[in-house]
This record gives sequence, structure tokens and C-alpha cells, in this order.
Amino acid sequence: MSTNEVMARLEAAASALGDVDVSAWSDESLKERLGQLSAALVTLDSTLARVADGVRARGLRIEEPVSI
Repeated sequence: MSTNEVMARLEAAASALGDVDVSAWSDESLKERLGQLSAALVTLDSTLARVADGVRARGLRIEEPVSI
């Protein structure tokens, strides 16, 4: 997979996550999906940490983009 394809997929994933608003979910829906949501969040956390560690291992910093 090319770097451009990877970046496009990362941007799409970030966009999809931006659409998640658990405050809009009913308590029942949240309770029903809590196990699935927890598993997804743990997987995302470990994957993001792995990618960030790979960047840092190359001597680079991860910084928040500056808003203009």
C-alpha cells in the first residue's frame, strides 16, 4: 500500500471517529455496546501508541497542528 493510500485511510478513520458521539446514545445502547466499544478503544489505543512510538524511534516529534 502506498504512503498516499495509508494517509487517506488514516484520515478517513479519524473522520469516522470524529462522528462518534456516545453522549447521543441511550444508556441502553451504550450498555449493550460497551464491551465492543471497549475492545475497539483498546485496539485503537495500542495501535496509535505503536505508530507514535515508531515515529519517535526515528527521532521525530509528534506535534499538534497549528490552527490558522
